[in-house]
Amino acid sequence: MWLLFALLGAVFAALTAILAKIGLDGVNSHLAVAIRTVVVLVMAWSMVFITGKQGEIVGITQKSWVFLVLSGAATGLSWFFFYYALQKGDVSKVVPIDKLSVVITMILAFVILKETVDVKAVIGAILIAVGTIVLVL
Repeated sequence: MWLLFALLGAVFAALTAILAKIGLDGVNSHLAVAIRTVVVLVMAWSMVFITGKQGEIVGITQKSWVFLVLSGAATGLSWFFFYYALQKGDVSKVVPIDKLSVVITMILAFVILKETVDVKAVIGAILIAVGTIVLVL
């Protein structure tokens, strides 16, 4: 079942870039991010209330709050940079560079989270990086 949801995530991520590029026509990228954020905020809290999980907020630890807030800040910065790049560049070039986040995430997971480094992961990361370079050149 996770594979289906992962594929749906990929489809909607692709739509995000295409729809954003169209929507950015004549709109400041920062304003566009603010609008997107309001929509995501409403959708996220709707899912919390639909699933009845709002009461669990009191059980969140201080450590989790800190890291969730930092993650939110990183997401916001990612969106601001991504939307600005989309506004100025071609989607077919911006998105592959943005997806280098996969390689960067893997490196950070190995270094910070001490996840196991194996040959398959290293080869995959190299192929993603090389593929990105080929797409952008």
